[in-house]
Amino acid sequence: MTTAAQALARRARWRWPEFVFWLAAFGALLLPSGKYLILNEIAILALFALSLDLILGYAGIVSLGHAAFFGAGAYAAGLLAKHLTGDPLAGLALAIVVATILGFLTSFLVLRGSDLTRLMVTLGVALLLGEVANALPRYTGGADGLQGVVMGPLLGHFEFDLFGRTAYAYSLTVLFVLTLLARRIVHSPFGLSLMSVRRNPLRAAALGVPVNSRLVAVYTLAAAYAGAAGALLAQTTAFVSLDVFEFHRSADLLLVLIIGGAGWLYGGVAGAVIYKMLQDTIASLTPEYWQFWIGLFLVAFVMIGRQRLVGGLYRLLAVARRR
Repeated sequence: MTTAAQALARRARWRWPEFVFWLAAFGALLLPSGKYLILNEIAILALFALSLDLILGYAGIVSLGHAAFFGAGAYAAGLLAKHLTGDPLAGLALAIVVATILGFLTSFLVLRGSDLTRLMVTLGVALLLGEVANALPRYTGGADGLQGVVMGPLLGHFEFDLFGRTAYAYSLTVLFVLTLLARRIVHSPFGLSLMSVRRNPLRAAALGVPVNSRLVAVYTLAAAYAGAAGALLAQTTAFVSLDVFEFHRSADLLLVLIIGGAGWLYGGVAGAVIYKMLQDTIASLTPEYWQFWIGLFLVAFVMIGRQRLVGGLYRLLAVARRR
C-alpha cells in the first residue's frame, strides 16, 4: 500500500522534460550574443510568474497588485547599488528581505473577504507604493527614474557586459535555484495543505489545517520571489523607474499564467517563453500593431483552450512519428 510519503516522493521525482528544459536554458549561453537580452527578460519574467503561481495556482489567492513586491525589490537593489555597494548578491539578498517583510505585513489584508476584495486590496497596495515612490523623488528619482545605479562584477570576477551574457547567466541561475526550492515546497506536506486550502478552505480547516497561517506563509514566500525578480531587473538594466509598480506588470503576469497554466511550477516559465518570444517576433514584424496581434492571439487562445491546443499538438506529433 502506497503511503503519503511515497506518493510525495514519486511526485517530486524529476521528469525527463525538466532535464531537457534546463539543459537547453543553460546551453543557450552558447548562442550568438544578440539573443542574451531577450533571454534575460524571459528568465526574469519566468521568476516573477513563478511567484504569482505560488499563490494563485497553489493557494487560490488572486492578485492584481503583485507588482508591489516586484517594485519594492527593484528599488531596494537599485538604492543599495547607488549608495552603498554594487555587489549583485548583496542587492539580491536585500531585495528578498524587503519584499518578504512587505509581503508579511500585507498578507493579513488578503485573509478576509472574497476574491474580488483581494483583487482590490492587492491592486491598492501596488498603486499606493507607486504613489509613495513618485512622492519621494529625492530618493527614488520620481518620474525620471533611479539613475546612477552602478553594478559591480558578479562574484567579483564577471562584469555585466552590454550583450547581456553575464546578466542572463545570473538571472537563469537565480531562477534555477528558486525553482528547486519551490519544487521542494510544493511537493511537501505544506504544499499539499495549500492545495487543500485552495480547493475547499472550510473542509481543510475542519481537517485541522491552519488555513490563515498557510496563506500568510505562502503569500510571504511569493512576495520574496517577486522581490528577487525585481532585483534582477534593476541589476541587469542598471535602472529603476516607477514603471515597476504599474498595473500592466501584474496584468502581463496573469496573461503569462493563462498561457502557461497555473498550478504547476513550469506554467509560468512556459508562459514567459511563449509570451516574450511572441511579443519580440510580432514587434519586429509589425512595430505599430504588435499589441493588436498579441491581443488576437490571446483571444483565440482563450476561445480554443489550452487543452485542445496541446491535444492537437500531440496528435500532430503522433502523425509525424508514424510517418
